[in-house]
Amino acid sequence: CDTSLAVPFLCVFLLFVLQRRRRRPTTWAFSRSSDWWDVIVPGFTTAQWALNFRVSEDTFQHLCEKVRPAVEKQNTTFRACVPLRKRVAVALWKLATNSEYRSISHLFGVSITTVCRCVQDFCDAARELLVLELIKSPDLHTLQEMSAYFHSRWGLPQCVGAIDGSYIPIIAPQDFHCDYFNRKGWHSIILQVVVDGRGLFWSVSAGIPGSVHDARVLRLSSFQELVDHGSLFPTRTRDIGGVDVGYYILGDSAYPLQRWLMKPFLDTRRLTAGQQLLNRKISRARVVVENAFGRLKGRWRCLLKRNNSDLTLVKSMVLACCALHNLCESHGEDFNTEWNLTVQAGAAAEPEVTLGQIADEDGKDVREALMLHLSS
Repeated sequence: CDTSLAVPFLCVFLLFVLQRRRRRPTTWAFSRSSDWWDVIVPGFTTAQWALNFRVSEDTFQHLCEKVRPAVEKQNTTFRACVPLRKRVAVALWKLATNSEYRSISHLFGVSITTVCRCVQDFCDAARELLVLELIKSPDLHTLQEMSAYFHSRWGLPQCVGAIDGSYIPIIAPQDFHCDYFNRKGWHSIILQVVVDGRGLFWSVSAGIPGSVHDARVLRLSSFQELVDHGSLFPTRTRDIGGVDVGYYILGDSAYPLQRWLMKPFLDTRRLTAGQQLLNRKISRARVVVENAFGRLKGRWRCLLKRNNSDLTLVKSMVLACCALHNLCESHGEDFNTEWNLTVQAGAAAEPEVTLGQIADEDGKDVREALMLHLSS
């Protein structure tokens, strides 16, 4: 047998066989188990659903419909997309637990990349669709209702809200990381909120570096801009002790005294009985914003623990959680008191106030009128 001819013939034959047996193109995917989501979760009781996802299943379905236009994906030729309910559940799990992406990936049976996209898409959708609907400046009728509620519960006429700030822990940013280092000794951004008497947010500002003073956070916020343009509080005043008192909100000593922002008298150990009474009234009423922060961070613990996401995503997560807070509160969602443990550890400390800050303040006549009104 002539071997010089046999080798080329064999090569041609093998090439012919391989071409005939060419397979269709395929897409390879790592096999993952989603039994927890597909088998265990459908059997959850009402209490178990709320414990795991922080909302009832009815509110969860309502949320899915709200974000559907921005979050739902379509199947492709090569593979089926992650269903809408699962995508929302992945995002809520991240917001509620602040778990690592890898742990969420194993739990839901999806890739780490998919978890990242679900969280990003949901937070973007919440910022665009939910925040505008659930967190908005009140109209005149709503302000009247807010004022009546504060007056009936705490005895403060014309009061429509309370303002405060809180630290949101983050990893140190690569740029200007010193600006984010707060006076408690860790990196953070500041969340500033204004709440009504029931603890619902009606103004939210997030993203200012943690080293910034609360008074400056207010000056840089959209809330201050609305006040300056006269588009927030209408000129609806009430005569109190001969002073025209308009609508106002309550703040602590870190904020400047304004006709629309009341704060307690500086404790010099020489306060009159009337000044002490007003301070107690303001302190008791301001508990509503502290409780709102407690419920917000207790339910969505990504705001309480250090968040390892990039700064842009952290800001979106904060706004999404604030919108979810209003959704849960307005839907009457139960709040587990165990969620509130250690929440106060993340609250912003009240800074010292210098005499120079007090000298330039406005609204002293309004505060004096309120003091005399309460003392009479």
